[in-house]
Amino acid sequence: MTTVLIADDQPLQRFGFRMLLESQDDLTVLGEAANGTEAIRMTAELRPDVVLMDIRMPGLDGIEATRRIAATGERTRVLILTTFDLDEYAYAGLRAGASGFLVKDAQPEELLSGIRNVATGDAVVAPGLTRRLLDAYAQHLPTTAAEPALTDAPHLDTRLSSLTEREREILTVIGMGWTNTEIATRLHLAESTVKTHVGRILAKTGSRDRIQAVILAYDTKLVEPS
Repeated sequence: MTTVLIADDQPLQRFGFRMLLESQDDLTVLGEAANGTEAIRMTAELRPDVVLMDIRMPGLDGIEATRRIAATGERTRVLILTTFDLDEYAYAGLRAGASGFLVKDAQPEELLSGIRNVATGDAVVAPGLTRRLLDAYAQHLPTTAAEPALTDAPHLDTRLSSLTEREREILTVIGMGWTNTEIATRLHLAESTVKTHVGRILAKTGSRDRIQAVILAYDTKLVEPS
């Protein structure tokens, strides 16, 4: 059973999400939050698998709430809801530690699939879309004090120091938007081997998921914005 916390300041929106989620046998709603502060408190108390997080809420917004939830290191993952798929809010949400984002008018099947994927540690956003989003905003939004500064050379970043040459190569192409199947085909590896490498990369770099690995590749300049 996947547990979900809904964070949205619109009661009707929360009601709609709850009705949809509770129609599924494998999903259950633990609670609803009307702002970021409530979302943080309820996440700490209820420890849901997934927080469905609206960006624009009064007081503490969804981006800062996401950052604080991710910073706890707990297993809860955040799925951001945004108005457009390629906008600065989606970018900021991923930089804050979200495991993916969906547009608010996504089809019910997309929303349900997104929640399930996030709960199991998979990326909701296609790698190619993630790269287009980072290309669009990486050079325009400053990093915050809580985020690592960009380094001048990849080998100087301590997060990469424990990676083997092959792992660094795979992290680079993950940042370029390659899927596991593409990596396996182009680098002449078994897909199971690629999955093993990806798992080790996430563990060694402290990346919560593939989305955060893509951001790391940009932060360390393994991948440059187009």
